[in-house]
Amino acid sequence: MLVQVIVGWWTNSLALLADAAHLFVDTAGVGLSLLAVWFAERPATPEKTYGYYRVEILAALVNGVVLCVLAIVILVEAWRRLSIHHEVTAGPVLVVAVAALGVNLLAALLLREGAGESLNVRGAYLEVLGDALSSGAVIAAAVVILVTGWTAADALASAAIGFLILPRTYSLLKQAVNVLLEGVPPHLDLGEIEQALHEAAGVKRVHDLHVWTLTSGREAMSAHVEVERGTPTAQVLDELHLILHARFGIDHTTIQIETQAPALLQITPRR
Repeated sequence: MLVQVIVGWWTNSLALLADAAHLFVDTAGVGLSLLAVWFAERPATPEKTYGYYRVEILAALVNGVVLCVLAIVILVEAWRRLSIHHEVTAGPVLVVAVAALGVNLLAALLLREGAGESLNVRGAYLEVLGDALSSGAVIAAAVVILVTGWTAADALASAAIGFLILPRTYSLLKQAVNVLLEGVPPHLDLGEIEQALHEAAGVKRVHDLHVWTLTSGREAMSAHVEVERGTPTAQVLDELHLILHARFGIDHTTIQIETQAPALLQITPRR
């Protein structure tokens, strides 16, 4: 990142400076991720009964907002550069961009496994993939300038970096906001869960069903389950917990068992 800043300033390459700015935000994002992981390992307290799981989601949200602002700044500057003539020393830009591509691909390889398990790690993984693509755009611009002398390619590469950032930023923000609003996790279907619970032996009705995400890979559920009178409640609870764990991967559950009320006798008074 520091090399890109120095060389970008020296060569007057907006594309290289944009890639460096992108890396700067990613560095801050990784720092937030590490801080979130450290916080998440802290035990729960009487004041914070769920612990600090949500710190991870807050870190992802902050990261997404900063990335969005960065993308807009890059696009505005790229548009300004297209309207003015500017010189770019493409040789050093090409060398630094190739080195950056190698570093980003190595980082993506290290993060790939954890990206499927944690929203925070997934955010970092998407960031380095975006960095790799942006480095590719800088390489292409440098080659075009070396071959043709067309310096507008540098501004176009900067715009491409901005547009590469926006879609993954939207995806990250959408997931983080859904968790903070306690929405149903995207990989789970509320109707399917309700149907599965209803099919358990002795269950008559399921209502007040809520499913949400505590943090990446840790879902929670609460529900009221009405059962037939005389049904062993402990047995019903065991079966429901097994269904939720085996079929949906939900381990943190709160289920309130309600017994079906007896039918009321209607007595007609004599005349």
